[in-house]
Amino acid sequence: MLHIVLYIILSVACFLLLREFLGERLSRKTAELDGLFIENARLLKDKGEFEAQNRGLNKEFTQTVELYELTKDICKSLDEEKVFNIFRQNLEKHTGITDCRYIKNSGELNKYKDYTLLPLNSYENQPIGYLACGNVPGENKDKLSILAQQLLIGLRRAVLYQKVSELAITDTLTQVYSRRYFLERFNEELRRSRNNKLRLCFLLTDIDNFKQYNDRYGHLVGDGILLQVSKTIRDTIRQIDFIGRYGGEELSIVLAETDREQANFAAERIRQAVASDVIRVYDEKLKVTISIGVSAFPENSGQLNDLIEMADQALYQAKASGKNRVCFSPL
Repeated sequence: MLHIVLYIILSVACFLLLREFLGERLSRKTAELDGLFIENARLLKDKGEFEAQNRGLNKEFTQTVELYELTKDICKSLDEEKVFNIFRQNLEKHTGITDCRYIKNSGELNKYKDYTLLPLNSYENQPIGYLACGNVPGENKDKLSILAQQLLIGLRRAVLYQKVSELAITDTLTQVYSRRYFLERFNEELRRSRNNKLRLCFLLTDIDNFKQYNDRYGHLVGDGILLQVSKTIRDTIRQIDFIGRYGGEELSIVLAETDREQANFAAERIRQAVASDVIRVYDEKLKVTISIGVSAFPENSGQLNDLIEMADQALYQAKASGKNRVCFSPL
């Protein structure tokens, strides 16, 4: 009987110990499982956040790429104003910024103290102008910076193209039209005069005794004389007239919508302006004169080459008659 009691007590004790052991193990496993659930929930949350961040980064990257791809659109024109207008349209489209100015004169910057100002420099680091933008939100400053770089590329191309074009149409010494471009303009003006039944006069001028100035003072002084005479003539003629360097010290002028009587008055005004001008070159103060030969359309000819030849003959007559005078091609 005692053995049975001891066996029951021992069995109960074993059961209680086993239950306690299994209960603790189950609790630990339950706790571990709860931790795994919590960790899984956190990972799922992090995954959602990462995916959201990734979508945001992809969107930002796509927008940035789109901004850089605007270079082709902004740079499709070689005119500064057109380049800026295309830039301004894209700036408003991608950032909402509507108050945007292209300032070429640095003296105007005081008017835009409250604006975001970005300097725009050429490839030679010379100022092209300034970009002024008002009311720029902080989140759009990076976009503005990227678009401003595209604007700068477009402006640099436009400025470079303008310089190359000026070299092609402008004589580097005198800053008047080159011979090639002058003849193109002359031909266009002659065609316009012919179509509209207008008169036109061609002047060919030559600096008197120019070789003597070169021989006595040197070619640098001679260049200075030619530059000043060109400037004096350019300042004397009207806006509708134009001047070019025909060759050497010869300058050619087209007087649009001008008959022989008006051309005589204009040529005398040019001759007197040059004769009265004091030319200061280095340490020299000089006075020079010019001779002028004139031909007229349609009285002398309707052909460009003929008008040039007749004006040249009239110039030769002016030189032979004592210089510092105006001679017309005879009718």
